[in-house]
Amino acid sequence: MTTKRSIAELEHLALRMRRNTVDICMQRGGYAGQGVALADVGACLYFHEMKPDGNGGFFDRFVNSNGHDAIMDYSAFAELGLYSIEDLRSYNADGTKVDMSPCEGQRGFEITMGSLGQGPSQSAGIAYGERLRGSGKRVYCLLSDGELQEGNVWEAAMFAGHHKLGNLVWLIDNNDLQAGGATHSILSVEPVPEKFAAFGFATRRINGNSIPEILSAFDFARSVDDKPTAIVCDTKLFSGCDYLQGKFPMAHYLHADPEDWQRGLDELDAKLAASSEVEMAN
Repeated sequence: MTTKRSIAELEHLALRMRRNTVDICMQRGGYAGQGVALADVGACLYFHEMKPDGNGGFFDRFVNSNGHDAIMDYSAFAELGLYSIEDLRSYNADGTKVDMSPCEGQRGFEITMGSLGQGPSQSAGIAYGERLRGSGKRVYCLLSDGELQEGNVWEAAMFAGHHKLGNLVWLIDNNDLQAGGATHSILSVEPVPEKFAAFGFATRRINGNSIPEILSAFDFARSVDDKPTAIVCDTKLFSGCDYLQGKFPMAHYLHADPEDWQRGLDELDAKLAASSEVEMAN
């Protein structure tokens, strides 16, 4: 399903994921800002970092804790062939099987998402179990900065640090935004890396929209075998789509006019065309 990709290939895939996100959300609204912003992390995770199992799935395991970040997964699944883009356009429709916050057992998802703080705990338990089995599987968990306000995140961090879970990597989407406004003004969670270090994690803080930095952080995590790793990914809503980012910088959930969605799509189509030309030239 996946092989190691070049930076240029991953950047192109991230652009396709951004376009998929806007296409999916423009039908009836959605968490488009998060999906667009997380495309770089998702492209690196799904198309470079996690080992495929040879049967259309992955050897490694990924837990996405935030319901609103599922849109990033869906945008990747369209590229992986797990869902068609036509199916994904039913996102958030009545009776859809493409839920905004997927449940355990839905194709592509390990856990029921959206109960903030649950994913880190479950990922730590999964990583502990995989280590006991000697499976060699690595476990990745995506969580948000606002989610760090949940106490059970830190219970899980205590457990992971105590058991030195070197097969566990937490990816913190640090966009300084939660449903009620800016995270720093509601209940600051900074300094994030230092807090995780105090719980026994190896830490890296990166630009979450820089594919070279993301890949370097994954390499760093693989070099650490005696403690879990927390990668703090600083992102901004709609990063990579200038029009939507400029017009909706604080849109936790976006309803927009058709003209705004279309301008976002047009911008991404132009970037994809330029990216394809670079690929062909190389």
